[in-house]
Amino acid sequence: MDQTSAVRARAVTKTFGDVVALDNVDLDVTAGRIHGLIGPNGAGKTTLLGLLLGLAIPDGGTLEILGTRLGRALSTPDGVAGFVDGPGLYPSLTPRQNLRALASLRGYGDTTIISRIPATLDEVGLTDVADDPVRGFSLGMRQRLGLAAALITRPRLLILDEPANGLDPAGTRHVHRVLTQLAANGTGVVLSSHRMDDLTALCAEVTILNTGRVVFSGPVSKLAAESGELEYRLRVSHPDVAARIAASTPGVRLQPADARAPHPDPETIVRAPVLAMDELVVRLVREGVALRELAPVLQPLEAAFLALTEGTGTSRHETDHETEMEKLR
Repeated sequence: MDQTSAVRARAVTKTFGDVVALDNVDLDVTAGRIHGLIGPNGAGKTTLLGLLLGLAIPDGGTLEILGTRLGRALSTPDGVAGFVDGPGLYPSLTPRQNLRALASLRGYGDTTIISRIPATLDEVGLTDVADDPVRGFSLGMRQRLGLAAALITRPRLLILDEPANGLDPAGTRHVHRVLTQLAANGTGVVLSSHRMDDLTALCAEVTILNTGRVVFSGPVSKLAAESGELEYRLRVSHPDVAARIAASTPGVRLQPADARAPHPDPETIVRAPVLAMDELVVRLVREGVALRELAPVLQPLEAAFLALTEGTGTSRHETDHETEMEKLR
């Protein structure tokens, strides 16, 4: 295994009864990178995260984490931390007490780990509420505390399931900074999220799962480049002129306005590949049309995700997997 690899999975399978949760899944996560894990409900994301955290073992294939091939026993691999299906916390305890208790339960009761608690709480922005009972915390604050519980051991591989769930914009930016710094310091991060904006902002690479299979794995830039045509929203000084120019530009298709939600500012919606959009912009400027906004209706990552997963259906529910994961915890 390459020393820069945090995760290497080959042909990993996992079944629960007659339900195939993972079907010959390959996964490569590089140390010092944030790797996105995407998929519709029932795709197998929860199951895969559970395998990485040692909450379950594969039925087939090989799984190597931080240079060690996992055996057939349930255990959290050394250097790995994180949470799946939400962080497990003690509501009656404070954040400070939670971190001390969780560190002790995981066998990290030495003074070095305990001494990190104040700095770790500050890292996730919870210093001011470090001595308040967790039962009064919002979902976003609980997510931050779950992140702190994972960070206190200084993991080399961090596994996170919807870490921005419940966070306001300021909290999201804060968590983004923490994860970006971790990756810069050499930690591999696997991030599962339904928020495409988070994944686009953070991830160098993504893996898309659908019905237990990998339908794409690689750089986000490659996925965006392969997404083909996208719909774009244009706000311009002369919408009628822009619509006429768009309709006459090769590769550009004007989309019907009545299919869009009403907007206070006039807008033109077109569908085109990137090169055709470049030509459209040149023509608009040449005709003296001021371009005030040009943006995809859907971000390239989201468009590619939908193209790869829509219409295939799912034969089972991810809640089935989560129930099994609870049994294995």
